[in-house]
Formats: sequence, C-alpha cells, structure tokens
Amino acid sequence: MTKRERIQAAVKGTKPDKLPYSLWTHLPGIDLDPALLAEKTYEFYKTYDVDFIKTMNNGMYPIEDFGCEIDYSEIAKGGVAKVTKTPVKEAADWLKLTPCPITEGSLARELTSLKLLLEKTKGEDVPVLFTVFSPITTADKISGKTMLTHIREGQGELVKKALDIITETTMALTAEAIRLGADGVFFASQMSSYDSMTAEEYLEYGKPYDLKVLEAAKDGWFNTIHAHGNNIMFDILKDYPVSVFNWHAGETLPELDEAFLMTGKCLMGGLKRMDITNGHKNEIQNQIYDSFKTLRGLHQILTPGCVIRYPLDDEMLAYVKRVKEYIEGRFN
Repeated sequence: MTKRERIQAAVKGTKPDKLPYSLWTHLPGIDLDPALLAEKTYEFYKTYDVDFIKTMNNGMYPIEDFGCEIDYSEIAKGGVAKVTKTPVKEAADWLKLTPCPITEGSLARELTSLKLLLEKTKGEDVPVLFTVFSPITTADKISGKTMLTHIREGQGELVKKALDIITETTMALTAEAIRLGADGVFFASQMSSYDSMTAEEYLEYGKPYDLKVLEAAKDGWFNTIHAHGNNIMFDILKDYPVSVFNWHAGETLPELDEAFLMTGKCLMGGLKRMDITNGHKNEIQNQIYDSFKTLRGLHQILTPGCVIRYPLDDEMLAYVKRVKEYIEGRFN
C-alpha cells in the first residue's frame, strides 16, 4: 500500500498492510520562515518515514495578524510560547477586531509554506494535514487568557462578535488550505476541556463556531479533530463531522476501545508524548503493544496525543517505528 492508501484504509476501517503512524513537533525559529518550514517538515517526514504529514506550524500563528506579539524563546527549552502583547485588554476591545486577509501576514506565510510542502511531496502519495485552531482557542490566545473572565462578567455578546470575525478568518484560511491540496485539517480544539470551560459555555461559545470551520473543510477526506488537554468534552466532540479523532489517549479518558465504541471513527493516538521526550522505551513499547491488543491494527493511526516537546531525541523518535514494526510482526 502507499501511505495514502494505508491512511485511507484506517479511516474506512479496512485492514491496512500495516498500522499507519506519524509524529510531529514544533520547529522554533524555523516555523517563521515559510520556505525553511516546508523544507524541514519534508526532511522530518523523510527521516522518520511517517505515513502522513501534519504541518508543524507554531501554535500562535492565528493571532499574529490580529495584533498580538509572542515570545517563542522557551519552546526549544521544552516550554511554550507566550503572548507578550494583546489588542484585547478589556471587554470593549473585542469590538476592535476585524477580519484578517489570508493574502498577507502570518496567514499568508502558513499557506505559502503549505503550498511549498505540497510541491515537495507531489507524486509521493503521502497525505498532508494543515493545522488550524478552533475560533474559541484563537480568541482565548488573543485575549491573553482573559476571554472567560469577560464571558463570566456578562460581556459574552462582545466576545461573540469577535468570534464571528475570527471564524470568518479561519474559514477562509481552511478553505484555501483544502483548495491548495491539503487532504484535511488538523482542527486543534484547546478549550474543549472541562478544566477550561463548562459544557454549557462550550456549547454556546465553542461548538457553533467549530462547525462553521469544519464546514469550510468539508472537501477534505482526512479532517481530524485534536481534543487538547485532560478531561476533554468527549460527549460534545464525539459526533463532530470529522473522519478522525485525536486526543491525549492514555493520559486522559476515554480509553481506546471506549472511544471507538462511542465514535465509530478512526482514532489517532496511543503514544504518550512525554514518554518519547523522556526516553521511556519500555513505556512506549507497552503503549504500542496495548494499541495492537485493543484495536488489532484497525481504525487507528498510531501517533502521540499531541506535539512532541523538546528536547528531541532522534534515536527515540526512530525507536517508535522500529518497535511498532516488531510488535506488529508478532501479532500478524
């Protein structure tokens, strides 16, 4: 099978020739240069021979054009990016947001990188997922984490007006990514956790806008939701119109077989990312074994639950594929 055929089999629930897998990380510094990002993403794909490519954009790209400034210096040390300047300091500032054109700024940069990556992979039959963020995730980042305070202080209508703007921008970005040739979007939902919001809040401020973005991606066959963090709102997300469900499997519920029973979707996950970062080989071996034992190589793409944090260990990344193939051989 080609990589595309392998992923398509997993999505359809037919047995692939072998369990597809992939890995991804951040590329700090590199990810602000579209040509270099495309080149290094392609090199990563070739080095680890992954079965699909997830674009490794920096996690703050959607908020740059809205007027935010970001400090990326901690990523290479294992940390995260931090917003150092935001246009939303008080609730009334939500009304100042205007749609961002996808032909300039950070959004154009990401689309340019995607286009270059697709040119590099042309003829290789490897699927590419373009990373987009849910509107409420973007709003939370734009506000420097004050969005929920505004909502809970009775300023939710102002937030909704901004969400309309953010959604319009995200829909345009998403539709263009699919038009360029991405096989789907990796829809990162970082606020759909009971640790972040209540279910009622997410149903009002999250889901309606999520569905609009996913509608813009409807021509993608490999659309994937990434439910970020612990204690996810599985009951809300499980029926989203996507082909694949990704979450921090093994770190937070549901378990693999439970998730398949409830969604009927292809599952993406099975590996604990910090065990990769920390070089825990026995744990990674056990997670791969447990994945095979539970799903028998069906309805699954073996991946981490989220981005692999720094410091990266080349030998440990290569170990994932090596032990997957060994365990797979024992089951077959």
